[in-house]
Amino acid sequence: MRAIADEQFGMIGMATQAIRATDTQPATPELAGPLRYVARQPIMDLRGRVHGYELLFRAGPEAVFRGDGDMATRTMLDNTVIFGLERLTGGLPAFVNCTYEALTENMVHVLPSGMTVLEILESLEPTPSLIDACRKLKGEGFRLALDDFTWRPKFDPLIEIADYIKVDFMQTGPQERQSLLKRLSGITVALVAEKIETQEEFKQACDEGFTFFQGYYFCRPSLMENRKIPANQLSHIEILQILRSDVIDVRKLTVLLKRDASLTYRLLRLVNSPMCAMRQEVRSIQAALLAVGEDTFRRIATLAIASELNCKQPSEILRMAFLRGRFCELAAGLFEQDSTEQYLLGLLSLLPAMLRLPMQELAPTLPLREEIRDALLGRATPERVLLHWLECHEQGDWAACDVIVRASSLNQEMLVACYAEALLWAEEAVRSAS
Repeated sequence: MRAIADEQFGMIGMATQAIRATDTQPATPELAGPLRYVARQPIMDLRGRVHGYELLFRAGPEAVFRGDGDMATRTMLDNTVIFGLERLTGGLPAFVNCTYEALTENMVHVLPSGMTVLEILESLEPTPSLIDACRKLKGEGFRLALDDFTWRPKFDPLIEIADYIKVDFMQTGPQERQSLLKRLSGITVALVAEKIETQEEFKQACDEGFTFFQGYYFCRPSLMENRKIPANQLSHIEILQILRSDVIDVRKLTVLLKRDASLTYRLLRLVNSPMCAMRQEVRSIQAALLAVGEDTFRRIATLAIASELNCKQPSEILRMAFLRGRFCELAAGLFEQDSTEQYLLGLLSLLPAMLRLPMQELAPTLPLREEIRDALLGRATPERVLLHWLECHEQGDWAACDVIVRASSLNQEMLVACYAEALLWAEEAVRSAS
């Protein structure tokens, strides 16, 4: 299955080489090096759409990050040049933390000004040279953000040219934020609420006047207790059960799909997308199955079902689900796990956010082994190790990633290479499924 995926979904460069290297030899730092320790966090707007991504970089594989800011910035710049900023963000604005050196010594000029937001760290002293450098960068098309902002008079020159001001919701209280927003009234600047993790915090930030939000609140919606799974979504679960069988019952699958025109459309759209590189258009379920083979068909059909389940929720949930599924599938071979099961585990881990139902209600209905259902419920099982690592990686919790790697004897660099490939694959999958 993985070999087929590598051929038909053709990801690029070093990440793919590093992943394939697991078949014959351990990964080397040289193979995975340019892509090491990069994660991204979405910044959403009031409508739940992704406005941009903050890119999180780590300078090295030590157990606790002790690298200085300049080294982290150099690593970030190297990664963006080699990997391509547009690929890391799907063409959306990239928010990048910058040190004094990066801003004053023209280091950031390797980044495309039109899609880069330079974050001025709260620890930087607003010296005349820093202010002059920021004004020059602003004139060249870069946008500026003040990170973890708390008001002090000496920051006034930077406030005047800032495009975004980011406020940490965990480090500030309502009165402190109210005072800050009052000082900023009349200034044209977008307000970003950072570390928004629940819908309650999101609503509070909206009420306070913030227009952008950073955090995973959209993955923790207000769940609807005691609500039954809608009938059409139960049929999607029935389709998943057929897809999990060793031999697909094409006749039964076709009958179920014919009942859902939207799902059939998504499935055929995915089969005919660049992901499968079909030479002739495929117009039926049977033709799709014959054309791509059972393994690839299972993946494509599962993508279509996930897209349909998420149709009323922010697209970033689907993007994260695709990324998780593909990552767990690619990394399964590093931890002697079944790649198909890991794919479903990653993909379905965000099912509560899609359906707004607790996993405790959803898990018993899923056509999975008990160990996989336990993993979905958050229980510490060997099957959950890769998903747990990815959850920590999404948050930029490098220390927790290292603990998991040491405890499970995994290869950190290979995991990050899998993440890099999965990220690109997820972007293509979202474009094809929408």
